[in-house]
Amino acid sequence: MPHQMHESPLWSKPNIYNRPMPLIDQIQKDIVTAMKAKDEARLSTLRMVKSALQLKTVEKMSPLDDKESQAVLATLIKQRKESIEQFTKGGRQEMADKEAAEIIVIESYLPKAASEADIAAGVKATIAEMGAPTMKDMGTVMKNAMAKFNAAGMRVDGKVVSDLVKKELAGK
Repeated sequence: MPHQMHESPLWSKPNIYNRPMPLIDQIQKDIVTAMKAKDEARLSTLRMVKSALQLKTVEKMSPLDDKESQAVLATLIKQRKESIEQFTKGGRQEMADKEAAEIIVIESYLPKAASEADIAAGVKATIAEMGAPTMKDMGTVMKNAMAKFNAAGMRVDGKVVSDLVKKELAGK
């Protein structure tokens, strides 16, 4: 009887390798690429992002899903924006530029940010759904608007949303 090739159990299972790569793995891959390219600015930013993600993983005591990873990156961007403001006030333009460059690298790992027009439309829709909220309801309007953006998978700046909600409610 001729020897038949044994079918590997790996091939009989659905291929798990076609799934999108977790964010932290993609960042690790890009760190290697940046090292090879000797791109120091990108490399230091990616290392900082990776350590922030690893710290959050340790705090959570389990791997982060992409939503959680994106939340960490959004926090890093927010910190950079605050730093830029401080550096600009302090006359340290080269430091502000460095932070701005880091934001560009970090944002490349996030879904595209919503435009101000998209945010305005979302805020107006939220206010319309709530009936006639007043300035006292600002917190609820913010919560509902942010939930709507998150559900749609849109990345928004909370400060922009807050300013637009204030503007809309002030007219009422």
